[in-house]
Parts: sequence; C-alpha cells; structure tokens
Amino acid sequence: MSLRSLPIATLGTPRIGPRRELKFALESYWAGKISEQQLHEDASGLRAANWARQKSLGVTIIPSNDFSLYDQVLDTSAMVGAIPEIYASKGESVSLKKYFAMARGSQCDDQDASCGQSPRGSGAPAQGMTKWFDTNYHYMIPEFYRGQAFRLCSRKPIEEYEEAKALGFQTRPVLIGPVTFLKLGKSADSAFQPLALLDDLIPVYIDVLHELAERGASWVQIDEPCLALDLDEAARKSLLHAYNRFAKEGPAIKIMVASYFGALGDNLNTALNLRVSGLHLDLVRAPELLDQIIAAGRRDLIMSLGVIDGRNIWRSNLSSLRQRLDPAIAKLGRRRVQLAPSCSLLHVPVDVELETGLTSEVKSWLAFSVQKMRELAILGRVLAGDQNVGLALADSERAVTARRTSPKIHDANVAVRMRTIDETMRRRASPFARRSEIQRKRFGLPDFPTTTIGSFPQTTEVRNARAAHARGAMSDEQYDRFLKEEIARAVRWQEDIGLDVLVHGEFERNDMVQYFSEQLAGFAFTMNGWVQSYGSRCVRPPILLGDAVRSKPITVEWWRYAQSLTSKPMKAMLTGPVTILNWSFVRDDIPRSEVCRQLALAIRDEVRDLENAGAAMIQIDEAALREGLPLRRTDWKAYLDWAGDCFRICSSGVADQTQIHTHMCYSEFNDIIAAIAAMDADVISIESSRSKMELLDAFKKYEYPNQIGPGVYDIHSPRVPEASEMKELMVLARTRLRDSQLWVNPDCGLKTRKWEEVRPALTNMVAAARELRAAAYPQNH
Repeated sequence: MSLRSLPIATLGTPRIGPRRELKFALESYWAGKISEQQLHEDASGLRAANWARQKSLGVTIIPSNDFSLYDQVLDTSAMVGAIPEIYASKGESVSLKKYFAMARGSQCDDQDASCGQSPRGSGAPAQGMTKWFDTNYHYMIPEFYRGQAFRLCSRKPIEEYEEAKALGFQTRPVLIGPVTFLKLGKSADSAFQPLALLDDLIPVYIDVLHELAERGASWVQIDEPCLALDLDEAARKSLLHAYNRFAKEGPAIKIMVASYFGALGDNLNTALNLRVSGLHLDLVRAPELLDQIIAAGRRDLIMSLGVIDGRNIWRSNLSSLRQRLDPAIAKLGRRRVQLAPSCSLLHVPVDVELETGLTSEVKSWLAFSVQKMRELAILGRVLAGDQNVGLALADSERAVTARRTSPKIHDANVAVRMRTIDETMRRRASPFARRSEIQRKRFGLPDFPTTTIGSFPQTTEVRNARAAHARGAMSDEQYDRFLKEEIARAVRWQEDIGLDVLVHGEFERNDMVQYFSEQLAGFAFTMNGWVQSYGSRCVRPPILLGDAVRSKPITVEWWRYAQSLTSKPMKAMLTGPVTILNWSFVRDDIPRSEVCRQLALAIRDEVRDLENAGAAMIQIDEAALREGLPLRRTDWKAYLDWAGDCFRICSSGVADQTQIHTHMCYSEFNDIIAAIAAMDADVISIESSRSKMELLDAFKKYEYPNQIGPGVYDIHSPRVPEASEMKELMVLARTRLRDSQLWVNPDCGLKTRKWEEVRPALTNMVAAARELRAAAYPQNH
C-alpha cells in the first residue's frame, strides 16, 4: 500500500444534488410532467456525478447503493419483499408505482388494484414514518408479521454496483443490516418480535452478497447503527448469528459493519466478535471508542475511524486530529486503518462554495460534504507521513481559532440575562385543572373542537411573491398587501367550512425554524445548504453560531391582523426553543442545554408580547423534542430535564386564561410521557393517523391530565381521507382518552400540501367532528 494517503471512505453522500435536482425530478414525475424513464435517467446522472465528485476529492472507498429515490429503509423493504398486502403485493418485483404508494400513499378508485387498496376502498395510506435514530432524516417503517416470507424483489444494490462499475468506479455497496432493519420495523401483533424473522431474512442478504461478489465487489458495507442502542441479549445474539451465517454461507466478500450515532457501550464486545473484516466507529460522538478498540480489537480487523463530523457543518481542526490519531494509528498499524466521517454525509449540505451570501469570515468556518471529503483526504495524507500538506493544516487551525475568538460568538448581555432565570419563570401560576376551567368558560368551544396545526399551502404564488420581494421586484408595501390578502382568504375559508379555532396560515414564513432564526441575532443562513428530510422534502437548517438574542417582536402584527378578521379564536404560532435547536446546525463551543435556554428566553419575550396584544391561544411547536432524545436510556433524563425546562421557561409567563398549545411530530411517547406531562401545555397535538391512534396508548396508561389533539389526517401523503375514516380514528381515540380531552386536527402543518388536497380533507375533518358530536351527544344535536 502506498503511504501517500490512508484509505478514505465516505459511508454515503447527499443524494439530492447540489441544487436539489432529485427533489425537482421527483415532483415532476409525481405531477405527471416527466416519465418514469426520465426520472431514472435523472437519478443516474446524480449518481454518476456523486461518484465522480468523490473520486476527484481523493475518496478511495466510494459507496454505491447509498442513493435512493425516497428512503434507504424503504429500499430495503423492497429488496427483501417486505411489502404489506395493502399495496397489492403478490411477491413479484416492486414497481415504481408500488414503491411510491408505500412512501406516499395512493389515491385511486376501486378498479385500480395496482396502486394498492385499503379496506375503505379509497386508496392505500402511506406506511408509517419516523425519525432515523436522533437525526432529522425520516425513514419508512417496515411492517412485519408472523410467518412472513422474504425473497429478492429488488436488485437495486446489484444494479447500482454494476452501473458504477460500467462508469469506471469500483465501489463498496451499502446495505442496511438485517438486525437493524428488523429492529426498526413494527408489527400489528404487539406480542410478536420481528427479530424472530431473522433466519428467514438472512438468505435474501446472502443472495445479494453472492451476486455482488460474482460481479466483482470485494467489500460491502453493512450498516448496523442499532449497535448504538440499548440492546438486550437476544439482539446481541442475533447480530452474532447473522454474521456467522454470512461467514459460513456467504461468498468470499469482505464486510465492513458500520456503527454510528454514538458509543457502543455494552455492545462493544458483540461488535468486536462479529465475523467480519472491518468495523466502522463514530469517534465524533464517542471519542472514547478509539482507546477501547486499541485495547480490545482483533489484530485482523480493519478499523474505519469516523473522525470528521458527518452531522454538523463546522470545519475540523486537522492539526488536533493528527495529534490524537498519530499514536493510535501507530498502535493499530496503518494497514488496518481507514478514515471516514462519523456517519453518512447525507445529513450535511453538498458544497459550501455554492454559498455566495455568507461573509467570508463565516464561510471560512464551515465544511459541507465536499469540504469534509477534502478534509479527510488531507488528514489521510498527513497521517500517512506526507510532508506537503503543512499549509492546509495551518489554514485549518487558523479557521478554528478565528471562530473561537470572533465577536460574533458571545454577547455579554445574554450571559447576564441567563443568570436571572429562576423557579418562578419555570411554572404556570395555577395547575391545569384550574386553568382549564377558566379557559373553557372563556372560549366556549364545542365538544371535539377542530383546528389545524398552523401552516397552509405554500403555493407557487406565495413562493414567487417571496422571491420577488427578496430580489427587490416587489416593494415592502406590495408584499405586505399580498400576504394580507392570502391571510384574509384563508381566514374566510376556515370560517366557511366551520373550523372552531383558526390560524393565519403562516404565508409570511419560509420555514418554521428559519423564519424565527432570521429575526434573532446569533444565526447565519445559507442559500443552498439543503439536506434531505424525507423523499423530496428538503430543509435548509439555519446555522446557530453565537448567542441568540431577540431585539423586537416577530409575529405580533401578523397575529393582530388575522385576529381582526374574525370573532373566532386565532391561534398565535411560534416555534419552540428545542425545535429551533434540533433543526439547526448548532454551535459546539458551549453545551446544547445552554444554547436552548438562550432560545427559550427569546421565545418567552415573544409569548409575553403576543399575550399583551390580546392573543388568547398561543401555540409553541416542539415538533422536534423527541428527535433530540439520546439513543441510550441512561442519558434520557438529563436531556428531558433541560428540554422540558426550556419549554416551561418560554411558556410559563402567561395568565391562567391564556391557553398554551404545543405540537410534536412522530413522537412515540410511551417512554417519555412523564416528561411530556411535565411540560404542562394546556393542549398538545400529535401525529397519530399513520399509527391508527396507537400512540395514544401512552396517554391512557399514564392518565395524562391535559388536552390532546391526535392527528386524524396524514399530511405527508397526497391522499384525501374520507370523513368516515377520520371519524373512525376519533372513535379509537375515545377508547383511550376522555371526550373532554380531545381536539380534532391534522397530523402536522399543511405547508407542503396543495389546496386541492387540503380543502376537501379539512372539510371532511370538520364533518367527521360534527358526526362524532352527534353520535356521542345526540341530545345536543
């Protein structure tokens, strides 16, 4: 092996393209504007560009099958034939139509069996979706049942390996590991453990490994991030068993098992005893693993060292990494070491050089996917003894020092205010039982009151107006008038269909986090810093680089205008501090808990200003609260304590008659219900339609005292549910909670949907609530 550089791997790269080319291709295909063939050609072009980009940047171990048209876990379900019957599967290969029906649901008539049918005959709902470990990426939840059979139904990993090879790229194919895949799934039978299917699943993986080996693959990367979780003995034995079978029955292909997102802890021995050729470790989240593997690792095991942060955007201090890694590599031996990011680069934007709006100072602190690959290449050369990279090392160190000492980072006034936080700022004046009675009399709402989560469709007209205003083609007065007309139309329409509590639609907001961040000191923003959230949905996280400060009201005038148009309650809509934190790229020079309390003080000021302006209902969305939950239970309490503390700081300064709402996304509450209750929101809305109200079991078992709006309309799917379908979901909700607790609302905000979907869906939702009231309380109707 040449000593010019250590081997460099990426584990995976952003799949959306530098300018979100995948998003636009997908949405054009779904809209019928391009053919399936054109979609595949666009995807092939993106893959080819990704492989070429990596090679040009010095990556020597290039992945394939890290690309997906929607989600890599859904790809795995397709690969092994884990296709629920609702999607009309008979074990045949998975068509693109069926694939997207699983991802997005399908709206079809009773004669169109190819798109899948629900028992209600109105198309198939999408599969469940939740967060990929503790990231902001979503995956489609696999569904399993007793006696399930698996077969190779998609040859995507083989086809993409061959595609790369034909272009001259020797790649390392990436697969989601069988144990992680089964553990991420669910079963309608609560007594059934999907890991029981492992022996039936393994032969499909072995078939894939044989095909890859026959076509020339010498290595395959198998991702088992479940190694970062709390595993019981059965799961550990399952891991050992799976890789023993691969070693005995599989081809002579080398396997790199990749663990990431945290420490291995009590799973370390299991990982080290897997019959594989290589092991990847996340040394950013768990730097202690380096010493552990030196002490305990096998001499024949290739170690992939994840030393560049794959989840944040700050430049690395390469000199510091060199000092840390030199002695470790001397002990391991250079021939046993590969360098890599901590995890796939899926979670960071593509290229900081596309950013023309950032100051040169801030830009010099950042590393997106391209820059991280370049950092790895430099580090690989340094650690291999190359003496010609001194300038690059010095530049890295200068950037890190400049960021640490910049006046953009610290505000003395924030430090003073942080010291004023006391217990009186962390609790409401009265308990919920007293507040709820005061609020019931104030609002006089009907049983099962209806509302929405906040946003309405961001139409082409809205986006075009925002863009025109940004480039100066629309004056402030014209833009203000345009937004007020949109708000007025939305308010009139909500009144017309009979919603009980209204929202203004958030037409002035580009994104629920970015909108607030843009009006706080301490943030920077990108133009092309997009990352994939799910499917074609991309987000552009703000960069929280310094102390957060609010200098003036943000939402008060928009709320005041909207409320002036109606006599019904108009919710004021805010994004909570934990969600702003978890959906931003966050500074790493102080604890996240301290950053979050700074944000909580800023939102507290906004809440007080809204109440003083007359807002009677204020929703503080904490959509990402559970997302930040550590993967290990031993770390949960500390996080939940400070996260709940931050919510109470921003929400507790109001009078009893002011109703505080919050909203949470994809939150499996069973294990954290006490922490949710401790937040003491008057009303919480949650996503629950895809789980068919299963998430409410947590609230029933805990006897949650406050009010809840379980989502009855899955906004992540283009399907329009019937009123009867939503009523059925609320009937299920009534078996778990008291009527006095229940609100009726969609799963989430409606920003990403179209009005032609939203109008009938919300009309059906209001009808469902009326039918429910009439059935539950006929004497009142």
